[in-house]
Amino acid sequence: MNHKKNRMIGLILALLAAPALLSASDLPKPELPVGTRVSVQLISTLSSSADRAGDTFTAKVEDPIFAQGTEVVPAGSTLRGHVTFVKPPGRVKGKAEMRLVADAIVLQDGHEYTFAGQLTNDAASSVKVKGNEGTIEGKGKSTKQAAKEAGIGAAVGAGGGVMAAGGTGALYGAGIGALAGLIHTLAKHHKNVVLQPGTEMMFVLTSPGKIAKATHSKGTPVPFVCQSCQ
Repeated sequence: MNHKKNRMIGLILALLAAPALLSASDLPKPELPVGTRVSVQLISTLSSSADRAGDTFTAKVEDPIFAQGTEVVPAGSTLRGHVTFVKPPGRVKGKAEMRLVADAIVLQDGHEYTFAGQLTNDAASSVKVKGNEGTIEGKGKSTKQAAKEAGIGAAVGAGGGVMAAGGTGALYGAGIGALAGLIHTLAKHHKNVVLQPGTEMMFVLTSPGKIAKATHSKGTPVPFVCQSCQ
């Protein structure tokens, strides 16, 4: 009778102690709420001249993320995302544009948080976002700037024509100057969006981050080096 009683007491004590023996990794992780901010450094190279909608990118999470008072995403985890929109710069006017979204964070234990994340402006970020869709804009010139540069070129050409051949030469020089100004403008105007590895960005969750078993390789992503992005 005492033997059975002792066994019962031992079983009860074991059941009571079991939760304390569970490691933190065995416990269910809380969801990441909408509005969670994720600071990352880009691993891949992205360019509006080389990338298209649907292309993927990776970035390293810089700061740990907490949920319900617990660290659930350690610094050094890998963020995965993709390009949703690319607009190359126009030949005469218009700036290059690229839109990025975040899809998941892969943890070092093989699990991942899946969500939708939007690129946003932040003081620590090295990219500037326009509008409310997370669009990055290239450094193109406006039509007004292009006209101004062409006008300057024409004026310089006209001045050279006056010195060379009087009034008629001025008209001839103006034509050469206008062409030179236009070529100069076109050469400098059409800059693509180029994001190099190490670029700092900030994403904000627009849907809850839910934990799941990762289906992607946990290997270290290999940075893509774009030879035509300069």
